[in-house]
Amino acid sequence: MQDANGVTVAWLFCRDGSSRYSFGAPTLTADEARRIGQAIARIPELLMPRKGFHPRGGGPRWRTDRPYHVAIEDNFLRENWFEIDALCKLNSLPFNATGETIRGDGTWRVYEFTWQMDAILFWDRFKGRWLRGSEFHYPERPADLPELKPLTNWPKFNPRDTR
Repeated sequence: MQDANGVTVAWLFCRDGSSRYSFGAPTLTADEARRIGQAIARIPELLMPRKGFHPRGGGPRWRTDRPYHVAIEDNFLRENWFEIDALCKLNSLPFNATGETIRGDGTWRVYEFTWQMDAILFWDRFKGRWLRGSEFHYPERPADLPELKPLTNWPKFNPRDTR
């Protein structure tokens, strides 16, 4: 596996289709090795900063190691709490609340992220608001945004079940 500059970044060993049995350590099929190679090749693309999604900036309560903040509307958060929690766990998205509440056009709860891509995926899936300083920022959705793994067999919210 080589990067765009021709530097070898990984060796992926696989068995060819003619060998039926592998002895010793299990090996990858050619298709599995190809998929892993494609994923490795996309790592720099997924880690590069996206335009329009800026860090929030300095503040007395904001951690410097988690510069990306997304606000979620409080009523949406309460109605979909268990689904949001399960989806974040399934997709390994951090779900760290800052404890900050923004009031204005409704009530918003703020969540912080270390990685920009995690914050973008969270922002996109739950229709949040990107924060830049103390203001909402409305960047355009990137065209090549990866999809989150969906929850299977997830029940719909029924307000009568909360009584």
